[in-house]
Amino acid sequence: MTLRARLTVKRDPFVLDIELSAAAGEVVALLGPNGAGKTTALRALAGLTGLHEGEIVLDGIRVDREPPERRRIGVVFQDYLLFPHLSALDNVAFGPRCRHVPRREAREQAARWLSRVGLAEHARKKPRQLSGGQAQRVALARALAAEPKLLLLDEPLAALDARTRLDTRAQLRHHLAGFGGATVLVTHDPLDALMLADRLVIVEEGRIVQTGDAATITAQPRTDYVARLVGLNLYRGRAEGGTVFLPDGFPLVTASAEHGEVFVAFPPSAVALYASRPDGSPRNTWQATVSSVARHGDALRIELAGEIPVAADVTPASAVHLDLAPGRQVWASVKATEVRAYRA
Repeated sequence: MTLRARLTVKRDPFVLDIELSAAAGEVVALLGPNGAGKTTALRALAGLTGLHEGEIVLDGIRVDREPPERRRIGVVFQDYLLFPHLSALDNVAFGPRCRHVPRREAREQAARWLSRVGLAEHARKKPRQLSGGQAQRVALARALAAEPKLLLLDEPLAALDARTRLDTRAQLRHHLAGFGGATVLVTHDPLDALMLADRLVIVEEGRIVQTGDAATITAQPRTDYVARLVGLNLYRGRAEGGTVFLPDGFPLVTASAEHGEVFVAFPPSAVALYASRPDGSPRNTWQATVSSVARHGDALRIELAGEIPVAADVTPASAVHLDLAPGRQVWASVKATEVRAYRA
């Protein structure tokens, strides 16, 4: 592993306590809600926040006792932090200059990096003359020109508008694919994480709660936060064959037989709503009360309270037909074939 780290940072009452690793060429995304500790972890890796316990090892060398400038770590901050008085060329040349590369050679290296990120014609421009996407690419070039072993990206696309973000994400993915070191990406945007990262690390309240590739995370969420990210209703209960009993005793019939503690999940699109109890009495059927109605893509997302809280997606036409509004009582049902159970 290029990176192997155990990070413990204490900021009363918050405590970050995680272990991270990343291989050469691998992009690892730290994903989690605000206040989870993602940026604290990144700042600790960069040497901008001290560790109370733990260590940071890069290519077999412990670096957490070294000052930030000696760690061979490149950082792209959320607001890029380009030097406003320097041109794009001299901003990128700053990295090589910090490694004591002669000025002319550093500028030549910077010119090559600007060409790689498609900004050769903007070399003389100051940061205020650049668009958001251009500034992001200059910041990335500056970080990579320092020849880091570890690249840290702190919400690198957050400051961009939707159209620029789409294009810049694709460009960033291309540049990361060509980077030989390890990359740690901090983001709260699941799409950025899914598009850019090889592996996701979910952080909540200073702890890692789930890690894996995108397919594993999206198929088997293990916390409410992750379930919301991937758009699933998630519950925990005890399985007895093909039935999972939730903590309050409500039984959910599932597609497969399990035994012991499990998670059960199904998408909002699997929830059918009725004005009265449906004919045939499907096994997973219960009365519910509409809590909220909100637009969700081409559908409406209906939040329901009842024996189990659940989110359902319905068409606008169905919402009108059922007169769905907060306080409205309905019947909800989910087919057993739509309910997946997996080990807790």
